[in-house]
Amino acid sequence: MENKNTTFKKELEKSGVIVYTNVGVSMLPLIRENRDILIIKKVQTETLKKYDIVLFERKNTEGRGRYILHRIIKLLPDKKYFIAGDNCISGEIVELEQILGVLTSIQRKNKPMSLQGFRYKTYVYLWCAPYRFRFLVLKAKNFIKYFFSTVIRKLKQAVKK
Repeated sequence: MENKNTTFKKELEKSGVIVYTNVGVSMLPLIRENRDILIIKKVQTETLKKYDIVLFERKNTEGRGRYILHRIIKLLPDKKYFIAGDNCISGEIVELEQILGVLTSIQRKNKPMSLQGFRYKTYVYLWCAPYRFRFLVLKAKNFIKYFFSTVIRKLKQAVKK
């Protein structure tokens, strides 16, 4: 993008493509924060399909938008989509008008990662397709992390006394 004042939406309308590094951990383990270079092309609405990774604009109560890059988990009636991050325990329903672009390429360490290859398709099949199972795994991971951090904190407090 040419400058900070240009929004993703404007840049996609103007050039049809944006290249950037993401911020956030919602698409881990596939996309790594501030490390991977993402290439997103303007959406062709008739080509959207299940498991595409899309850039959409989430409107807040003031009507201002925030850009989110998440995966289509399920196609819904009336041109709506159930979308969730690969590292998220919840999803949201997004309307077609909110979707701006589709991730077409990821570059890691100056090498392109195939979004069509065997490794990627295996990842989608094992991690993204079983959404409810993934939800349980992430909930368990969060509980274990919370439990052990609490135990360690209490042990440290006990040692200090």
